[in-house]
Amino acid sequence: MENVVLITGASSGIGLEFSKIFAREGYNLLLVARNEEKLLSLKEELERKHKIKAEVLAKDLYKREAAEEIYKFTKEKNIQVEILVNNAGFGDFGEFASLDLKKQEEMIDVNIMALVKLTYLYLRDMKEKNRGRIMNLASLAAFQPGPLMAVYYATKAFVLSFTEALSVELKDTNIKVLALCPGPTKTDFEEKANLESSGLFKNLKNATAKEVAEYGYKKLMKGRVVAVHGFKNKTIAFGGKVFPRSIVRYVTYLIQK
Repeated sequence: MENVVLITGASSGIGLEFSKIFAREGYNLLLVARNEEKLLSLKEELERKHKIKAEVLAKDLYKREAAEEIYKFTKEKNIQVEILVNNAGFGDFGEFASLDLKKQEEMIDVNIMALVKLTYLYLRDMKEKNRGRIMNLASLAAFQPGPLMAVYYATKAFVLSFTEALSVELKDTNIKVLALCPGPTKTDFEEKANLESSGLFKNLKNATAKEVAEYGYKKLMKGRVVAVHGFKNKTIAFGGKVFPRSIVRYVTYLIQK
């Protein structure tokens, strides 16, 4: 199967919207998420509506072997991945010392390790063909430290830095990488991250997952390296760069609290 977009976290939220957009644009899909039932339903819908081909693969990305298993699956099925969308990720709200350590470890495995491994595996193939695109889901959180979501903010800072570095390494190739940095978005992320008591989602206007995905798709096709969705979010990201870190981290704490 050629002209394939591999999307992790494809069954809900921004990943679901990316699946619909790429199918609309005529790409074949490899949809990866934990919920196989949702993936199969989405596959049927997109194949019927857009006359494309889709494969599904149910995987828990916090498992260290998941990335290699996904890559092996594509090789066995002769799936030619042209675009990789590392969308899967999650957060957790609360003081670090009071949170469940296993969940923090799994967050690092999903938000960082799986993303790095998938990027490494598919980037090597893209370099052989000298073409391809990779989108990594960072966040507005990448631009400042995040008290009360310390590990999550740190993982997204890693994703942003990693992606920017790759963009320079790949500057003389036909391979483009993008760090998409949405702000608070209307998905199930808030519930899964226990953010009901956080001021973050109350104080900032939430974009829809569709709005973020449409924006990300356009920026990926244009070859942007970093894309922050929304004017207010762009202002916050800029503030994280110019104001003293002592102020930035305290203001972030007040907003989160």
